[in-house]
Amino acid sequence: MPPLRILLDECIDRRFRSHIKEHDVRTVPEMGWAGSRNGDLLKKAAEEFDVFVTVDRNLYFQQNLRDLPFAVIVLRVASNRLHNLLPHVPALQAALTGLRPRQVTFV
Repeated sequence: MPPLRILLDECIDRRFRSHIKEHDVRTVPEMGWAGSRNGDLLKKAAEEFDVFVTVDRNLYFQQNLRDLPFAVIVLRVASNRLHNLLPHVPALQAALTGLRPRQVTFV
């Protein structure tokens, strides 16, 4: 499987990026998109990324994610702090395998 282009939402600790192996991972602030509204952010991401990873559970209800040309992974974590995110790395890596566009996955 070729490396996926993954965008981490700005609400995710940027240090989490280094724990996702074998893929090209960028953060919203790194792309210069910090502070973008969700709809605008998703439109920008559609042009450059295969997967959007967030901890924002409300995103699923606020946006029509199934119309997006990329996959979305929502991490179900207690908080967006790194120590709460790290235990989810194996499940995230597993979810990335076989992921399809327009798919929404909760991890």
